[in-house]
Amino acid sequence: MAISNEKYQTPLSFGGVLVSLGIIYGDIGTSPLYVFKAIVGTQVINEELILGGLSCVVWTLTLITTLKYVYLALNADNKGEGGIFALYALVRRYKAAWVIFPAVIGCCTLIADGFITPAISVSSAIEGLRILNPSIPTVTIVIVIMVALFIFQQFGTSVVGKTFGPIMLVWFAAIAAVGIHEFYDHPYIFKAFNPLYAFNLVTKYPGGFWLLGAVFLCTTGAEALYSDLGHCGKENIRFGWGFIKVSLLCNYFGQGAWLLEHQGLPLGDQIPFYAIIPEPFLIFGIIIATMAAIIASQALISGTFTLVNEAMKLKLWPSTRVRYPSKLKGQIYVPAINWILLVGCIAVVLIFQESSAMEGAYGLAITVNMLMTTSLLVFYFMTAKKSTFRSGALAFLFFSLEGMFLISNLNKFQHGGWFTFSIAFLFFIMMYILLHARGLRDRHTEFVDLKHYVGMLQDLQADVSVPKESTNLVYLAMADSKRYIDSNIIYSIFKKRPKRADVFWFLHVETVDSPFSSKYVVDTIIPKKCFFVRIKLGFKTDHRVNLLFNKIIHEMADSGEIDLTSPYPSLHKYSMMSDFKFIILHSWASSDSEISSFDRVVIQGYRLLKEHSLSTEELYGIEAANLEVEKVPIQVGPMAKVKIKRERTDV
Repeated sequence: MAISNEKYQTPLSFGGVLVSLGIIYGDIGTSPLYVFKAIVGTQVINEELILGGLSCVVWTLTLITTLKYVYLALNADNKGEGGIFALYALVRRYKAAWVIFPAVIGCCTLIADGFITPAISVSSAIEGLRILNPSIPTVTIVIVIMVALFIFQQFGTSVVGKTFGPIMLVWFAAIAAVGIHEFYDHPYIFKAFNPLYAFNLVTKYPGGFWLLGAVFLCTTGAEALYSDLGHCGKENIRFGWGFIKVSLLCNYFGQGAWLLEHQGLPLGDQIPFYAIIPEPFLIFGIIIATMAAIIASQALISGTFTLVNEAMKLKLWPSTRVRYPSKLKGQIYVPAINWILLVGCIAVVLIFQESSAMEGAYGLAITVNMLMTTSLLVFYFMTAKKSTFRSGALAFLFFSLEGMFLISNLNKFQHGGWFTFSIAFLFFIMMYILLHARGLRDRHTEFVDLKHYVGMLQDLQADVSVPKESTNLVYLAMADSKRYIDSNIIYSIFKKRPKRADVFWFLHVETVDSPFSSKYVVDTIIPKKCFFVRIKLGFKTDHRVNLLFNKIIHEMADSGEIDLTSPYPSLHKYSMMSDFKFIILHSWASSDSEISSFDRVVIQGYRLLKEHSLSTEELYGIEAANLEVEKVPIQVGPMAKVKIKRERTDV
């Protein structure tokens, strides 16, 4: 019987809702800063444009954000966890090889979005200062804020994070209040609830279809609703979304009412969001908008760290150092990604200068991400839920809507969309190289039946003429079964240089679909002499293998399965612990292999990535004091054919 996901959910509470405001709603919550400015652009303001654009915003938030993410996606949780990799872990069990590609593309586009969101959010907020002082250097201020924000990441956000929720609560209440104040005397603005206005804008208004690229900006933070499910729980997210959506719509309707009062005029340098704030409260509005933008950026940066960490656990990202700066659940810090994002965000600010110019780079990548999520969701409902009708209806509705958004966003490519697309493409190439290279290795790694070598292991352990390598010799194994073992390990023990040990350990680490799983299984090959240990860790669990293995052997010692006391008499009498040596085997494509040019390029790319990645021993926390790394050749293609003829010479 399937276990219900309900027990993994965070219960509904006021605190939980408040946390959800601070963690996941920052991006979508700051969208009113720039959405209507992007919709109007350089056009002359008219009723058809404003009511049509507002209607598109209303129904985009309703169909994509509310229906797809708040209702459907939150139901597709993996033991309380959400996001593109949690969804991938749910569906990959159905042995469909293609599902890895939507997951990889989704990851790349989300990270690419991380280069734009902080820049456009903070720039949009800071540009409000120009209302008070037109000559103020906003670019410099934005860069200073960016640098401070990214430097702060290494110290963690456990303290400041507690204030995020209340600040965002003030933000949403404030934007709702100014919106209501503006549309209170203009009830005709509510005609925009009629989807016919949206339809007419897209089909009849000159260039109206391409305005969908600007409309899409209102829902760019929707993916965070799903990605941060594990932090807040679906009930808290859903309850909070009711308040968020009302606040957003109030502000959008307020901006729409203000714009309709200025029909026949171009928008110029005015920002609709700030235009509806009463002048005495303008400085307060700029301050709270800046704080909300920083919170939105912080949430996205933390989300990017989590995403990259999950990709590493799934072997889809080069190994890099991960730190844990605070005790806050799920909080991690990835230094390399932090500084790459900082450089990228500064580049965005310097290249585009204005938030209005950044709008062209914003949205294209995240549209692709949403389509990837839709494809996995449809497959999930088709397989796990066995609902062909529902999955078919979902496919038709969301592929149609998001397909239109994608096509309209393609118009942004030459206006800045190339930036995020290029970043996403580079990350995709990197992840594909890792995926393809590991596929080559896995296909050509041989596994041999371990029972054929039990006698040889016992004879080697008894052969004192062979120098003892270590009391305990631990091999990291690819094999996940006690029956089979990597042929490379057999090669290392018996053929390369015989290695004698009192106890042999074969250790396999597996990343499983359950997010926070942490279990192990021990199979005894030779009592007290040889063991096969399988550690099963979730894709969100810390893979601190050295600490975990140390805990395992002490539990085995307590149960009498092994003796951890050193066998050397001089140390045994002092009850010193026996010594352990780890051996890590790095497979290397043999130069004797006959492979295609494409595979050769992939292998060279893989080697380059490995050179600049964290080593296996650092990744697993294995002490270098008693560690040996061996390179072993594997055939990744047929053996190259060679010819040679012996010449006989007369003496």
